Amino acid sequence: MHVSLDGFTGGPNGEMDWIRVDSELFELASQATEMSDLAIYGRVTWEMMDGYWPTAGDSPNASKHDKEHSAWYNKVEKIVLSKTLSGKSIPNATIISDNVAPQIRGVKEKPGKQIVMFGSPSAVRLLIKENLVDEFWLFVNPVLLGKGIPMFPALEERKSLELLEEKRFKNGVILLKFSVK
Repeated sequence: MHVSLDGFTGGPNGEMDWIRVDSELFELASQATEMSDLAIYGRVTWEMMDGYWPTAGDSPNASKHDKEHSAWYNKVEKIVLSKTLSGKSIPNATIISDNVAPQIRGVKEKPGKQIVMFGSPSAVRLLIKENLVDEFWLFVNPVLLGKGIPMFPALEERKSLELLEEKRFKNGVILLKFSVK
C-alpha cells in the first residue's frame, strides 16, 4: 500500500498523483504477484484495476511490467469486497458482500500461495479490525498530504508489529515490511 508520511493512502478526493512508481517498484510488485494466487480488492480499486489490466499487456507499446501484470491479473483468482456489487457475477472473481470476516478466514485456511491486496484502503481497514492482515508492505512516499483517506482505522486495541524488511528506492520511496504479531 502506498502511503504518505502522514499516513494517508489517497488525497481528500482519492487523488493518487503523489504516488511515486518506477521500474524498481514494478519489479518488486512482480515478485509479490509471483508468490500470490489470490488477490483481494475493494470495489473502487477493483473497478480501477479491471478497467486497465485485462488488456494492458495487449498494446504494442506495453511495458514489460504491463505485460506481466496483465497476464497475472487475467489468471489470478480475485475476491471483491463490495456491498454495491452484491448479487452480480464477475468472471474470475468472487464478490463478498456480507459476513466478510468469516469468509476471508475460510479463504485463508485453504491451501495455496499468498494472498495479496493492492490498494483498497477501506477493505484493508476492515481486515485490520478483524485481525486478518498478516503483513503490511507500506511504500512510504516522501510527501505530507495533510488530509485524505487514512491508512489505518481507529483501533480498539494496540497491534504490535515486527519489522521484517526496509528498502529505500532510488525515487525516494521507502518500503517498510511488517508482520503482525
